[in-house]
Order: sequence, then structure tokens, then C-alpha cells
Amino acid sequence: MLPKRDSSTIGTIIGLIVVVIAVGGSVLFDWEWGAFPNQPVPLVIGAIAAIAAVLITIQRNT
Repeated sequence: MLPKRDSSTIGTIIGLIVVVIAVGGSVLFDWEWGAFPNQPVPLVIGAIAAIAAVLITIQRNT
């Protein structure tokens, strides 16, 4: 059985912001998403997005 579809506005907004930052960073700043020692900004952005997603999931399920 498939889980109920999530229609979270905050989750959608966070996802769209992360996508815009990722594409913009890749195009405008030549960020490489696997180059941690030289470019820590993409790692920090990804970590913040992952933490936000986990917190939203925990909050929703408790």
C-alpha cells in the first residue's frame, strides 16, 4: 500500500530553495558537489537541507 501523499508547503518551499541554490551555485559559482576540501559551501547547504528535512519529518510524525 502506498503512503499518503504529503502536501507540506514548508517542505516544498525548502526543496525549491535548495534546488535554486544548487543550480545557481553550479552555474554562477562553478560549485562541484563532490569537492569538499576545496568547496565546503555546497556541503554546508546540503547538510542544512538534510537536517531541516529530518526535523520536519520528526515533527510531523510525533
